[in-house]
Amino acid sequence: MCKNATVWMFAASVFTMAAVSGQNPPSWHHIGNTSVDLGVAGLASGPVDRIAYSADGSALRIRTGFGLLFETSDFETWHETSPGAISLQTAPAVEGIRLPEASSQLRASSQASRRLYAAGAYVYRSDNGGASWENLTQYGASSIVGDGINDLSVSPANEDDIAVATRAGVFRSLDGGKSWSSLNHGLPNLPGTRLLSLPVGDQGARLALADGTVVEWAPGEKQAWMPVASSVMVDELRLRQSLSPELGGAVTAVEGSGEFLYAGMSGGRLSVSADGGVTWRSFTAGDGGAIERFWVDPANPQTALAVVGAPPRGAGSPSAAPHVLRTENGGVFWDDLTANLPAVAGHGIAADQATGAIYVATDLGVFMTYADLQGLGAPKPWTAVTGLPRAPAMDVKLDAQGHQLWAALQGLGVYSTLAPHRLRDPRVVSAADFVARAAAPGSLVSVLGARAQTAQAGDLAAPVLAASDAESQIQIPFEARGSSISLAVDAPGGRTVLPPVPLESAAPAIFVNRDGSPMLLDAATGVLLDAMTPAHSRSHIQILATGLGRVKPEWPTGLAAPVDNPPQVAGTVTAYLDRQPVEVTSAVLAPYVGFYLVEIEIPKIIDYGPAELYIQMDSQTSNRVRVYIEP
Repeated sequence: MCKNATVWMFAASVFTMAAVSGQNPPSWHHIGNTSVDLGVAGLASGPVDRIAYSADGSALRIRTGFGLLFETSDFETWHETSPGAISLQTAPAVEGIRLPEASSQLRASSQASRRLYAAGAYVYRSDNGGASWENLTQYGASSIVGDGINDLSVSPANEDDIAVATRAGVFRSLDGGKSWSSLNHGLPNLPGTRLLSLPVGDQGARLALADGTVVEWAPGEKQAWMPVASSVMVDELRLRQSLSPELGGAVTAVEGSGEFLYAGMSGGRLSVSADGGVTWRSFTAGDGGAIERFWVDPANPQTALAVVGAPPRGAGSPSAAPHVLRTENGGVFWDDLTANLPAVAGHGIAADQATGAIYVATDLGVFMTYADLQGLGAPKPWTAVTGLPRAPAMDVKLDAQGHQLWAALQGLGVYSTLAPHRLRDPRVVSAADFVARAAAPGSLVSVLGARAQTAQAGDLAAPVLAASDAESQIQIPFEARGSSISLAVDAPGGRTVLPPVPLESAAPAIFVNRDGSPMLLDAATGVLLDAMTPAHSRSHIQILATGLGRVKPEWPTGLAAPVDNPPQVAGTVTAYLDRQPVEVTSAVLAPYVGFYLVEIEIPKIIDYGPAELYIQMDSQTSNRVRVYIEP
């Protein structure tokens, strides 16, 4: 068995989600960080266009590609500084020298210094006043500080202390350019523009950057967003380019579902095809900005929403232009849902069909409203979704079941929270991964959107293990029988009877964090396994799971199992690593209500790295998770 304290720690973390997610404002969780691994001299961030040391060399100031100013005095942490606080370093007055590149920028610690630096495609150094130059950053055909060097600064206190601003962020050398280190850790400069996908299975959240690069925060990742191969943005760009001549303008957004294809252009122009692009109908919604994003109802593609960017200069009052548009007839007509939404650019849009909730990402953050998505009618007033840091929101997205709301903030990365509309429409999901699936006797479920004081599963009392205004954790009684089970919860507002949930003898699910990181433990040490702490061949790992059904000997509902000689799962659990069966050495109740521990042995393997892991019981398969394996 693994260390008892570790099991309790991770069990407690699951219940903590219930305790905090009901706070007002919503409790947002930061997914990943703001660093990207681009294979340069340390972690990267986003474009920085200006950089300068202070007069005494004790601080460094930068201006990001977003136009924000930051400063560091310890060269580890950054804080935003006031506009005008940065002064650009002037070039030394040197004439008649041969530059290493024709358009190089020259820098020196002082006008009298013979040590010169030059920045072009690479960084160069001269110790003889420019008579000869040494390339400091070229490695093969690329630069180790990233391509696109925008600025360079030399400390007035030490001519060996230099820093550069590039499209990959900020890098510094303390030995005159012989070695470089990154200053991008913690710099809020991640240029994310679009949420392409959310964590599912062994895939993490994927984010498109401003230059078209797609990065992923993989489950178990601890250091940085990693570039991944993805054709989504390339295919979309090609489609937009191919449609532009046909539609008579540059297509700025495109989305499809079935035979329906939606295209948006500048000036609030929209075109819709119901036959895969053979014929089109067009509509212009006022003198607005470019259409930036669509949401199309996957169940009824005649229903769609569009969000509009900033109107062009000179186009009149921004408040008069539409910002959110709706069609329920395949683009024959679009009605304006802007109402009281602030007159700023919108960038992303998402909706929940069941409740009519609409979420919009704008320059002032995320806003939401409710509207009839299948008919005419004005929306309810827009309200701000609070709790996020102050920054422009570049995109919003709901998971496939509408339980979690995700937002991408300019410079700050990705955040998630319980979708606010779920408070109006509670749902029963697996507590392991917030996915609606069958329940099993003894399993742990979450009621999203309700604070349960008591609960009944049919005619059986179901223990409420934790509760907040937004979420409650409940154990399905081991005595539950039948093909389905209905939960009734008594809450401060009265009794709510939730829709029936299928009841199976087993409904296995592996616990995962919000970023998709699975709760896998080294059986010998109790250490959590992730990308930084991988499993090893021939080692034993433990899987924290729920939904494995009855145990033997029988165990009371609502009571934690003992650490020593815990009850064993009554059925047979199988486990698969990259779809190949592996040995299950034990499957027992964990020392926390509703939790199970499945221990497996990692076989000797040849192909090390990330692998897909899942468990199965009574023909029911769990969610798939990622485990990292080394020799």
